This record gives sequence, structure tokens and C-alpha cells, in this order.
Amino acid sequence: MESKFSITITAFPDKTAAKAAAKLLVEQRLAACVQIMTVESIYAWDGKVCDGNEVLLFVKSKASLFEEISALIKNNHSYNIPEIVQIPLTDGLPEYLKWIEGYVK
Repeated sequence: MESKFSITITAFPDKTAAKAAAKLLVEQRLAACVQIMTVESIYAWDGKVCDGNEVLLFVKSKASLFEEISALIKNNHSYNIPEIVQIPLTDGLPEYLKWIEGYVK
């Protein structure tokens, strides 16, 4: 079953960049809500194990808008290869999903 709604996850290097992207996503009606959290990430990059703080975004939207969401994130990101992954929402409070559907384009 294909999901109508999704959460897109991305990480930014700092809160200023993360908040700017989150505001653009909501202002352009690509997301009804974007949650922002500071996390510590341990990851492999260029043959090394790295450790650093990042700011994680949870973008609540329609699955069909993933390409537009992804493009906006890439165009406003400093990483060469930003994390941009989509997780389908298979179920949720009907009123909440209706709110997402009513706000995003």
C-alpha cells in the first residue's frame, strides 16, 4: 500500500540554516510542520569516523511532494551530499492527517 503522507528527515550543520530551511518549507506549503532537534551524529565520511553535532529536521507532508522538498533542501544546504530520506506514514490520527492535507499544496 502506498502511503499518502510522509516524514522527510534531513540534517543541517547548525540551527540557523535548519530554521531557515524549515521556514521555507512551511511558507512554500511543502510542509505543514517541521520539527527541529539538535542531535549528536557519528558517521563515516571520506574514510574516517566523524563525530559532531547536527540539527535534525522532521518534515511532515505528503509523500507526493518529496521531489520538491528534496530540491528545496538541496538548494539551501551546505553539505555536498545532505541526508534526505522519506519515511512513509502508514497511519495516523485522522484529524492530524487531514490538517496536513489541508495545508500543503
